[in-house]
Amino acid sequence: MAPEKNSSGTSREEAPVKVPAKDPKKKEEKKDEDLSEEDLALKQQLELYVERVQDPDPGLQKVALESMRQEIRTSTSSMTSVPKPLKFLRPHYGTLKAYYETMEDSDLKRYLADILSVLALTMSAEGERESLKYRLLGSEGDIGSWGHEYVRNLAGEIAQEYTKRQSEEAPIKDLMELVKQIVAFHMKHNAEPEAVDLLMEVEDLDMLLKHVDSTNFKRTCLYLTSAARYLPGPDDGLVLDIAYKIYLKFEEYAIALQIALFLDKTQKVKEVFMSCSDLLRKKQFCYILARHGITFELDGDMVPDGDEKEALQEIVNNTNLSDGYLTLARDIEVMEPKSPEDIYKAHLLDGRASAGGGSVDSARQNLAATFVNAFVNAGFGQDKLMTVQSDSSSGSSGNWLFKNKEHGKASAAASLGMILLWDVDTGLAQLDKYFHSNDNHVIAGALLGVGIVNCNIKNDCDPALALLGDYIDKEDASIRIGAIMGLGLAYAGSQNEQIRAKLSPILNDAKAPLDVIAFTAISLGLIYVGSCNEEVAQSIIFTLMDRSESELGEPLARLLPLGLGLLYLGKQENVEVTAEVAKTFNEKIRKHCEMTLISCAYAGTGNVLKVQNLLGHCAQHLEKGETHQAPAILGIAMVAMAEELGLEMAIRSLEHLLQYGEQNIRRAVPLALGLLCIANPKVNVMDTLSRLSHDTDSEVAMAAVISLGLIGSGTNNARIAGMLRNLSSYYYKDASLLFCVRIAQGLVHLGKGLLTLNPYHSERFLLSPTALAGIITMLHACLDMKAIILGKYHYVLYFLVLAMQPRMLLTVDENLKTLSVPVRVGQAVDVVGQAGRPKTITGFQTHSTPVLLAAGDRAELATEKYIPLSPILEGFVILKENPDYREDH
Repeated sequence: MAPEKNSSGTSREEAPVKVPAKDPKKKEEKKDEDLSEEDLALKQQLELYVERVQDPDPGLQKVALESMRQEIRTSTSSMTSVPKPLKFLRPHYGTLKAYYETMEDSDLKRYLADILSVLALTMSAEGERESLKYRLLGSEGDIGSWGHEYVRNLAGEIAQEYTKRQSEEAPIKDLMELVKQIVAFHMKHNAEPEAVDLLMEVEDLDMLLKHVDSTNFKRTCLYLTSAARYLPGPDDGLVLDIAYKIYLKFEEYAIALQIALFLDKTQKVKEVFMSCSDLLRKKQFCYILARHGITFELDGDMVPDGDEKEALQEIVNNTNLSDGYLTLARDIEVMEPKSPEDIYKAHLLDGRASAGGGSVDSARQNLAATFVNAFVNAGFGQDKLMTVQSDSSSGSSGNWLFKNKEHGKASAAASLGMILLWDVDTGLAQLDKYFHSNDNHVIAGALLGVGIVNCNIKNDCDPALALLGDYIDKEDASIRIGAIMGLGLAYAGSQNEQIRAKLSPILNDAKAPLDVIAFTAISLGLIYVGSCNEEVAQSIIFTLMDRSESELGEPLARLLPLGLGLLYLGKQENVEVTAEVAKTFNEKIRKHCEMTLISCAYAGTGNVLKVQNLLGHCAQHLEKGETHQAPAILGIAMVAMAEELGLEMAIRSLEHLLQYGEQNIRRAVPLALGLLCIANPKVNVMDTLSRLSHDTDSEVAMAAVISLGLIGSGTNNARIAGMLRNLSSYYYKDASLLFCVRIAQGLVHLGKGLLTLNPYHSERFLLSPTALAGIITMLHACLDMKAIILGKYHYVLYFLVLAMQPRMLLTVDENLKTLSVPVRVGQAVDVVGQAGRPKTITGFQTHSTPVLLAAGDRAELATEKYIPLSPILEGFVILKENPDYREDH
């Protein structure tokens, strides 16, 4: 209610409104009595000011406005209530607005506009944007002095106004002036996220570069990189680009390098090397590149000195991975080789299963033991089956080899490569004896073993190519597959032209058997992973068009579309042309191909629309025996694994599919869950898989058992180990399920608990393309267990070697020698946008390096004596001495 003693002409116009206002008047008197003395005084004071503002004398007006402004500015109030002056001025908002319209243009008018703009904070109707309107009409004064809440409100109104003006193509210059002031205010007052949000709304993030300084750039960039995951493309790339520029500006090169890798821009990686002049830091970059698993050639621009360049290239080639891993193993004291029996722990079970069980196929049992032995002793260089030296010259490794039947021998010979993982020289020396065998399966295994030993390690003299190149065109199919798969593992991600020239002709060879062709497509997909290489894509497409319909119905034929998909891994819309071509394929494989291509292209992007699209395909009820729903389910997991929120939502959707889906969908769901939580055993997923492992459909049960192995891979998780032991006694008569249980047991104890299969690293920021490719290939093979894993192609399990990485933190000194320092390891805490300097880990324990990091763990140094050269403590981290450190005596 406006008071009736208005001196100016406004009272007459408002009189008609006030006729029925007898009761409210009484109410107001009553309300006045409730107020304390000082509040009442303030209220009358303000009412006087409102009158004076409308006084004809400009001198009085000015004094009144000044006083009113003073009152509003100095009023402090609790966070929850409206400040007193604003509350008492509410009834006069209409009056002042009306008077404002009648004033002549002058400084006073602008002064009043400022005040109206603040009053509009609590008074204006929703969507009117009056606060902004009066702000733009008012004086150009400092906005911060009116308080945070006012600035926040303005920012919100600017965003709405901007969208409206963009649609009308109206000019936005005045808005941008205001944005500049607001951003400067936010950045000064530790509200970086709000500044970033406003700039995102008005599409001008470049302005950030002017406002960040050394005190707030870290928080700003942390918010930018975290927000990027939830933005639709191409915005996410732009946001990360700004973060990259800011990090370069403040010389935080290591994080800039990680953003460059995330964006997959080789040019930016080079730029980081060229911006940084410190050799030690460059060594740290090389460790980051090696962990990411990309093939990268340093050139003279990046490292001018020749010898230094060689030393750095050694690090990028990952040649010291084996030493680092063995250092960790010695430190944790797990060098002692383990036999499969140590893993099965049969003595803990009741009588019937441990006695060996009724109808056990001994070759199948031995094959399982081969894999368990390979997974558990991976990279340790010694075991109890393959590397045992005995008196006789032949060595007893031959004995174990011949306890396997035909194709079983291939996996057995290859397992030696797994045990000597990453140790190229010893590995090749020990595998050499198998090349002279007269059994083709043994030779095939040896060839595959060579590929495994070289996996994730690059070497200038290309031993793998030299050894395997001659065997690609042999007569025997198994030897060819061994050589082809070996090359795929050894050169994954290298985009090696020589190998393409050797492998592409096989695809066009009409006489080549389907299995050779399938493995060739996969190997080419791995070597050119994420490269969008057109020549390779063409040759795989022609193969898919040329092969007969009966062949395309074979389980192995489904690896062809996967090889094609891997070329576009994570490359989003670059797949569209190929996806169009795929619509012309034979209808047997057309849809399957489409799903595989979409899921690979959007893997790790978290693209919500693609997840909905894939879910849509899973909702249909199929009449004919179509196979495309299984890859669509895996696709949901591949796309949604990008960030935690999407991951949880995907798990929920998969639970629904289990309840309502057809049988072919239920067979793929466990594998999708296994991919979502790989090496990260979440209790709810563990329980779901445990339930499914007793399913009446044996395909579902097998997939669930393998997935239990995947989610527990390398964690030694006692609960999963117990589940699998019980399953081994439950299925003691069922040879194929027992085989799956054994494989899962091997995976859970991967590398005696020192390895992980998680393709994400650097605090779940980067996704290693080759690692993901290896896991996806193995999962696609598991979509038809009976034909592939339980048939004669069990060695596809070795594709997992691409994803195997030590889950360690190993600190080294400036000469790259191991250095033991205390570190705190605990659960990582998300501190984006939090005030102050919150702790980044919780529930930590202090250990001395080298240490193991579980999923979701983060480490920080517990000493001031050294400075780490990488902000993320994972893998190899170089420490340099802190010059300011003083020991307290």
